Amino acid sequence: MGRGKIEIKRIENSTNRQVTFCKRRNGLLKKAYELSVLCDAEVALIVFSTRGRLYEYANNNIRSTIERYKKACSDSTNTSTVQEINAAYYQQESAKLRQQIQTIQNSNRNLMGDSLSALSVKELKQVENRLEKAISRIRSKKHELLLAEIENMQKREIELDNENIYLRTKVAEVERFQQQHHQMVSGSEINAMEALAARNYFGHSIMTAGSGSGNGGSYSDPDKKILHLG
Repeated sequence: MGRGKIEIKRIENSTNRQVTFCKRRNGLLKKAYELSVLCDAEVALIVFSTRGRLYEYANNNIRSTIERYKKACSDSTNTSTVQEINAAYYQQESAKLRQQIQTIQNSNRNLMGDSLSALSVKELKQVENRLEKAISRIRSKKHELLLAEIENMQKREIELDNENIYLRTKVAEVERFQQQHHQMVSGSEINAMEALAARNYFGHSIMTAGSGSGNGGSYSDPDKKILHLG
């Protein structure tokens, strides 16, 4: 079911009237903004509440829009066309922009230390204050960057220390493994040499015993009896 048609008349209840005013005012400001954006129109909106409070919206300077409106109204009786009025308005705005650009350029030259002869003591003081504020902001930013860099270097130092400890641990493990391996190899070599020496010793003893028996040496068998001839 659709909404019923609202009768357009003054709302007697003050509370309801204030609520309706707030809602309709916001909707009106929104529509003015949409019109200026969608249609590239110059829009100025002025609203006074019953309490005398001012609400306004303008996509351009509201005073310049009002001046343009006054000029258009005053020239409506003349033979000037709308195009001529707009051309005069844009020429005026262009002159204002050129003046603003010139002012900014002069200010920049003053900040660089140029064209100071035409400035008064008050203007020089203003330039000095601006420079001091700029220097303060620059120093603050530099200090912030230096602190960040120091913090990063400290973190990097901790990381390098941890890597150094890790590498030292690995080197110690490798050296310990090499020592153990060397000891194992040395023990095996000693055992092999002892076994070889033992084999050589027993072999030599057997050969010595055999040669003594064959050559009539001092070796004697106790079971054999000596025969004496008379």
